[in-house]
Amino acid sequence: MSPKPRVVRAAAIQMRMHEDVGTNVKRCVEMVHKAADQGATLVVTPELFGSLYFCQREDAAFFDLAEPIPGPTTRTLAAAAKERGIALVGSLFERRAPGLFHNTSVVFDKTGEMVGKYRKMHIPDDPNYYEKFYFTPGDLGFQAFATSAAKVGTLVCWDQWYPEGARLTAMKGAEVLTYPTAIGAHAREPAGIPERQRDAWMTIQRAHAIANGVFVVVANRVGQEEEMRFWGSSFIAGPLGEILAQGSQDKEEVVVADLPMDDVDVVREGWPFFRDRRIDAYGEITRRWGE
Repeated sequence: MSPKPRVVRAAAIQMRMHEDVGTNVKRCVEMVHKAADQGATLVVTPELFGSLYFCQREDAAFFDLAEPIPGPTTRTLAAAAKERGIALVGSLFERRAPGLFHNTSVVFDKTGEMVGKYRKMHIPDDPNYYEKFYFTPGDLGFQAFATSAAKVGTLVCWDQWYPEGARLTAMKGAEVLTYPTAIGAHAREPAGIPERQRDAWMTIQRAHAIANGVFVVVANRVGQEEEMRFWGSSFIAGPLGEILAQGSQDKEEVVVADLPMDDVDVVREGWPFFRDRRIDAYGEITRRWGE
């Protein structure tokens, strides 16, 4: 008798943020419970869900939003993961030491144990995304963490544009790439530009799924915060880049899809990108630019 197919139900939390941290954390946990009620065993939150997206301007007062790990938010997430028996990927503003801060993802298993921590590696510095003022680049490398649901790799927002991060995380054994995200367009962008940017954002992450034969779970925020209009569209994609589920552009919701995990093996056997990689010829990838 053939083994029973392994299926993981994954959920991306798409939510609107408010000024009060307690309100945001409470709302996120409510949505985690909603995901679990729908059978999800792997749940992903948006990036920095505890607050409004403060990186739209440089203001040292926002360092007060940071907290240590473990701390209040991680304890709350751990409790939710344990209560519902799920794997949970969360995101927070980490205070590592006085004057040293990171944009950090944490991974909890169904026991409530924190099985992994990832610090955002690629830090943007663009209008309304002044993250270099707040965050030190990650120093934990690209990783994958074993959970009861699947082997999970977590990257964060700006990381999602870089094929190198996705590749290295998959090479660590990740079956699912998760991307806590806070992305949208400036409210005064010319007509048509936000739509093109959003399409590019989805396309690059679907390409990561294809190139690495993995599932991708992307959780974005929604709504307007100061100058930014976050475009939601949280989605879950399969290892052929197919969209398994997708959220709206303007509503809070839990985006849920079943991940047939055997597809990772099937797709990688059919499209053996890892077999055919020319690792002997890629040394120049570590240069800033070709000579």
